[in-house]
Amino acid sequence: MDLETIGWDSYLEDNFTEFKEEGLIPGRITEVQRKSFMVLTELGEIESRVSGKFRFNAQDKSNFPVVGDWVAIKTEINNKGTIHEVLPRKSKFSRKIAGKITEEQVLLANVDVVLIVSGLDYDFNIQRIERYLTLVSKSGAKPVIILNKSDICNDLDQKLEEVNKIAPEISIHTLSAELNEGLESIEQYLEKGKTIALLGSSGVGKSTIINKLLGTNRQKVSSVRKSDSHGRHTTTFREMIMLPNGGMIIDNPGMRELQLWSDGDDVSDVFSDIEALSNNCRFSDCTHVGEPGCAVKIAIENGDLEARRYEHYLKLKKEIEYLNIKQNEMGRVTDKVRGKDMSKKIKLIKKMRPDKY
Repeated sequence: MDLETIGWDSYLEDNFTEFKEEGLIPGRITEVQRKSFMVLTELGEIESRVSGKFRFNAQDKSNFPVVGDWVAIKTEINNKGTIHEVLPRKSKFSRKIAGKITEEQVLLANVDVVLIVSGLDYDFNIQRIERYLTLVSKSGAKPVIILNKSDICNDLDQKLEEVNKIAPEISIHTLSAELNEGLESIEQYLEKGKTIALLGSSGVGKSTIINKLLGTNRQKVSSVRKSDSHGRHTTTFREMIMLPNGGMIIDNPGMRELQLWSDGDDVSDVFSDIEALSNNCRFSDCTHVGEPGCAVKIAIENGDLEARRYEHYLKLKKEIEYLNIKQNEMGRVTDKVRGKDMSKKIKLIKKMRPDKY
């Protein structure tokens, strides 16, 4: 196995030097199982677990390996391995963990291009596409929008215009994976050493697209109800698959709960039109509610900005602001707990080695 085929480069080589001296080998996570990880190496695929030291030092779940990560492992007998370190991520795709807990869930790492897949049937939802774009905007990966099922769409031009309005600078491709039409538009992203990931709701055709690109029915596909375009989650786990040309593709399960995760203001890139309008308001602290000379309100009244888009912008912005507050609160609690844990460890060491203190 040539590691460059699956994305190994000089950046990773530089970050691996110290581990190479320790006798470890590099590998890439292709699948996360309940208690172990499948790691693709020069020696082949090795089932591995994280070391006790790694588990002890991991600050939270976001530090654990995910699909796409490069890791340093030590090979054991019976084709097993132990993961000692996760190499620095060049990109990562995260969301808030499902439920009320404020915690980051890293879904994918080291992805070059994210294909946001939307169906051109009942699944089509502009606000969902905006939400996906917001999630991807700070990931470090290039977003591309894929509109699938063009063969059953009666208003393709209208839907395409809607998407172009919200993403004028992003590549948009229409296709029918079922009829094998338009797939060549995706092939331009399938380069040797590059990794692409598919994101989208269940039933939009992600697995069908992958099967067509592979030329085989590797990914399980189930039927979709015509009444509402909903279907069973055929992909139940994330998996990185090697393509015939050497590129890598990651199939991702349809996400029932698409909660944002942010380290700051992640709406500015996706809603750059509104941000630009805000700069033209008479007052720098304009709330766009009742102030005179509000460029945003004027744009809505003139029909230059959709009220729907502005309302969704406010919703996402408020969601991220609330998330940042909860993140700060959680950070203070975590620091306090870590401080107590460290104090206990120091006391224990002093008790066990009184001659040293």
